[in-house]
Amino acid sequence: MLDSHIANNTLRTTQIINIQIESPTVKTYTFMDKLCSKARPGQFLMLWIPGIDEIPLSIMNASDDLVSVSVKAIGDATRHLHTFEAGATVGIRGPFGNGFTENQGRSLLISGGTGTAPLLFLAKRLIPKAKHLTFVEGAKTKTELLFINELNKVCQEKNILTTTEDGTAGLQCLVTRPLIDLLDREPYDMIYTCGPEIMVKKIFELTEQYKLPMEASLERLMRCGIGLCGSCMIGKYRVCRDGPVFTTTQLREVKDELGISKMGFDGARIPI
Repeated sequence: MLDSHIANNTLRTTQIINIQIESPTVKTYTFMDKLCSKARPGQFLMLWIPGIDEIPLSIMNASDDLVSVSVKAIGDATRHLHTFEAGATVGIRGPFGNGFTENQGRSLLISGGTGTAPLLFLAKRLIPKAKHLTFVEGAKTKTELLFINELNKVCQEKNILTTTEDGTAGLQCLVTRPLIDLLDREPYDMIYTCGPEIMVKKIFELTEQYKLPMEASLERLMRCGIGLCGSCMIGKYRVCRDGPVFTTTQLREVKDELGISKMGFDGARIPI
């Protein structure tokens, strides 16, 4: 186990094999890495952009020695990465953290933004054995809805519900609004979610109301990825080591911080 952890934390360099444009702000990068290609849905990797920074990214797909991550251009590192072309060299560590459990019953998957990437990965793993999958994806506008064609193939279009804040696709509302109707109508065995933490908090409150189990992938500032620096703390948990996927029981323990505050670059608490 220790040898495996050391291997995962060793920086490897690799070349970008393929770049897929997903939206005006999101690209998917695919590269070869034997260790990360064995990742489970919900795990993450640390991607080193030479001369710029190292950033944590959820794994979108992993198989056959290949791994893919979907990246939104929102900061200096990610904007720099968006200038790369196929063949560029990057560094990689991982996979890190725990993944989603793979429930075989009726599951509801709820995503926002690039949080759709790890849930698509999960849906691909669940579909051969699950009784039923419903996937709800929310975005601000139509162009930010990710992987719709692929989701339709994996889950079937009738099981996909989309929402946009501006009404350009699907229902005009926040992604959490249609959930009450779904939870009233369908006897789900597990709720999975990944996206903005305010969204996760609302879904957690709903699952508590309906007494349903939930697993949520949380995002925090991560510098080391292996639990040493403490920058990703939420309550008593280190998101990089104890998460990024948290259960209902764990979320209850950190509900006073969930969707409220997180640690900033200077170590001070900042509002979410």
